Amino acid sequence: MNEIAPVLDVHDPDLRRGRIIDTLVEAFSDLMEAAPLAFRTKFRKMAASPWAFYRGTACLFYTDVARLPDPWADERTSRVWIQGDLHAENFGTFMDAEGVLIFDLNDFDEAYLGHFTWDLQRFAASIALLGWRKAFPDEQIDTLVRSAAHAYLDQVRRFVSREQESEFSLRLDTTDGILHHILRKARLRSRAGMLDSMTETEGYDRRFRDGVGVRRLGDDEYARVSEAFQHYLTTIPQHRKMPEVAYTVKDLVGRSGFGIGSAGLPAYSVLIEGPNEALENDIVLSMKQGNVAAPSRVVPDEHIRGYFRHHGQRTALSQRALQAHADPLLGYTELGGVGYVVDEVSPYESDLDWGELNEPEEIVPVLDRLARAVAKAHCISDADSDQDLVTISTEQAIADAVNGKDEDFVRWLSAFARDYADVVRDDHRLFVDAFRNGEIPGVTSTRVS
Repeated sequence: MNEIAPVLDVHDPDLRRGRIIDTLVEAFSDLMEAAPLAFRTKFRKMAASPWAFYRGTACLFYTDVARLPDPWADERTSRVWIQGDLHAENFGTFMDAEGVLIFDLNDFDEAYLGHFTWDLQRFAASIALLGWRKAFPDEQIDTLVRSAAHAYLDQVRRFVSREQESEFSLRLDTTDGILHHILRKARLRSRAGMLDSMTETEGYDRRFRDGVGVRRLGDDEYARVSEAFQHYLTTIPQHRKMPEVAYTVKDLVGRSGFGIGSAGLPAYSVLIEGPNEALENDIVLSMKQGNVAAPSRVVPDEHIRGYFRHHGQRTALSQRALQAHADPLLGYTELGGVGYVVDEVSPYESDLDWGELNEPEEIVPVLDRLARAVAKAHCISDADSDQDLVTISTEQAIADAVNGKDEDFVRWLSAFARDYADVVRDDHRLFVDAFRNGEIPGVTSTRVS
């Protein structure tokens, strides 16, 4: 029996359909108005499957979980840094500030402060959807979620007892199996290969290739973006700065064509010199408008809201809090009074392909490692990091909240995962019907006469 259905009005399809529409319009109306075609494309992608729908509706997820009781949230555990959109595909490889290839959380657009359980609930429900997509029975899905929950709690307690959070990471020398394979594939990638795919040489220097998703800027816009870039340079921590020559701008273009979560967000690509004047060391930066973090819509704390100048800054500060060695080029700026986040387009990105894992016994060890990576992100983001918004020991607060009740916590999380996955599958059908019948204002499906 689905225990959360009555609270979420799931048994009344008309009421639930209206809530889905209202939530999407409230969250995205400004972007829909600015880029209706981008949102039609986003919604068509979301219509493809319950999984795609789930990935694109973090705003609906938080509207829902904020209405449900949370027995593990107290004054401390309800205000910790969270990734905000923690699903099974938001992990991948990057090279950290120490030059080490890491497999970890890799998307912080929705990062904010909230219940530590919200990250785990979103992750657990994604595991249930993944298991359903692979036709696993409920018992096997429960096993997957339970194993991840136990791994998370175990890692939190390791940090409480003795281990330094920053020393735990999924690297070439600490992984095996599919994660080790992904890191090895990332190692084969090169900056030169990425640059060749995105740029071309013109005379004796590089510039961006013209093509789909690339927009050349007029003089006025180019000057405004260049000024915003100069402001971004002041937000890079001093101890992470490269020589001044590295930040010389070689080309700058507008960008479009981002994934489901970033539809409609204005963005630019900036080509800079890099650590020296050799062409193979040029660096590509992304300058993307920060979006309103989904958890922020249900966290009424004005102290938290007022801590951030804008969503570009919020994204950058959150990533620095949640990653032990964040991108040294990570920063933020403003353009037209709106916040933008700036970071490197990494040549070393390689994502986990869940299509390569098709049996529960293959997936359990992977989820164990991912859950431990989530624990690390939560635990490094506390009083020991370089921000002052969270001033408690997160690992101690979580350990205290769950103390002696591990099995209760695991059962609660696995029940939520199973029940909410059922809700998502029903919501997907309601969404598709609403979208195809033109019920979502601002993105009415075009008709062919």
